[in-house]
Amino acid sequence: QVQLVESGGGLVQAGGSLRLSCAASGRTFSRYAMGCLRQAPGKEREFVAAIRWSGGSTYYADSVKGRFTISRDNAKNTVYLQMNSLKPEDTAVYYCAERVDIATLRADFGSWGQGTQVTVSS
Repeated sequence: QVQLVESGGGLVQAGGSLRLSCAASGRTFSRYAMGCLRQAPGKEREFVAAIRWSGGSTYYADSVKGRFTISRDNAKNTVYLQMNSLKPEDTAVYYCAERVDIATLRADFGSWGQGTQVTVSS
């Protein structure tokens, strides 16, 4: 089973930047996309971004396009989410997900990270 360890959350002012990292240990499968979802208080978990291990195609939620960039280092089995121009509405717990279904933008199968809090102050 794949284990995911996240790091990089924190408190930042609006307009600032943070970079999240998600390191995967164990066997990952190139046919899947690995990604990030987030959950704000009182809201459902929502898709943020994903990247395919093979080919590197990227996918973004409309709310973060142009501000967030997802990338991967296959040698390190690590995915990064660079978050720029952060807004208070980006405040949430961010979760790394091993298998994001690009068709549904859900991650109903596979492993999850422990979650990391991102707080953006206005």
